[in-house]
Amino acid sequence: MHHWRKKILICGGAGFIGSNFVRHIYTRYPSYQIYNLDLLTYCGNQANLSDIEQVESGKPAADSRYVFLHGDICDKDLLDRLIPTYRFDVIVNFAAESHVDRSLYSSYDFIRTNVLGVHNLIDACRRHGVPRFVQISTDEVYGDVAEGFCTEQAPLHASNPYSASKASADVLTKSYMRSHKLPAVIVRGSNNFGPYQYPEKLIPLAISNMIEGKKIPVHGTGEHVRSWLHVLDFCEGIDSALHHGRDGEIYNVAGVQKTNMEVIESIRQSLALPNTVDAYVVHTSDRPGADLRYAPDATKIKQELGWELKRHFDAVIHDTVLWYLNHRFWWEEIKGKDVFQDHYKRQEEAKYY
Repeated sequence: MHHWRKKILICGGAGFIGSNFVRHIYTRYPSYQIYNLDLLTYCGNQANLSDIEQVESGKPAADSRYVFLHGDICDKDLLDRLIPTYRFDVIVNFAAESHVDRSLYSSYDFIRTNVLGVHNLIDACRRHGVPRFVQISTDEVYGDVAEGFCTEQAPLHASNPYSASKASADVLTKSYMRSHKLPAVIVRGSNNFGPYQYPEKLIPLAISNMIEGKKIPVHGTGEHVRSWLHVLDFCEGIDSALHHGRDGEIYNVAGVQKTNMEVIESIRQSLALPNTVDAYVVHTSDRPGADLRYAPDATKIKQELGWELKRHFDAVIHDTVLWYLNHRFWWEEIKGKDVFQDHYKRQEEAKYY
């Protein structure tokens, strides 16, 4: 039997960022044993980790480094069985409902997973003495930022049920850090992009729609500014916080500021499509209470943990486009499903009720 150096439970490891993080840990730390707990809701997809499952399937059980566990972070009894059985060194939580549009017409799922689920996890960590908990959060908790940048000390101004549920999870986690000395860190990422992103999000939707010759629905004028961060840079930020972050701290991980229209124009250029960008979009009415600019400040993680942005948007957007060109089968299957089609129709018609 192997003596593994660290046992890590990754909750929500079949989603976009979670699956990239599983692959990052699997590749970088050959002695880590990874457990992936995922409920496989509409955006969780085991195909996101088919490469690792293939490698693992040929191994004897004793050598296995990756275990998939089908389950829900809201299931207290499940956590109370898993945590003492496996004695995890670290629990990292990606499990979340994460699409703003969906939260506007279906907020209950968001409160259940993002608030009650996180409470379940941190309370289980407290009761079972888990040595480290990492909560994955978002820059959206800071809300709309007209000017300047938000450090980790900035007040939380959530604008929609999604960001409100994530802010709630952060506040709950902070309360456990203080009152129960929970050994936890919170990592707030900006807008991620990269391979395996569920195609209702802007970048994979824009790429796949352009490939299919369909127009891209864009909220309002498309002048909304986001901080675009390649998922592998975010994974490195989480890795730094997991291994070197101080208990009780929050770390922002941020990318490059671009408007939505600038992002779509970069994709158009990458696909070498003719005409101007306007030929490829259809403007829908904006979200209620839309945030025009997110602006997290990542100075702290750079100075304290030595993280740096290695994959600048302009340098890697072409690689991202190529990935979606080469993985049509992956996104065509998702876009063909009813759960995607129903939401897409709402998005096109801007229906938030």
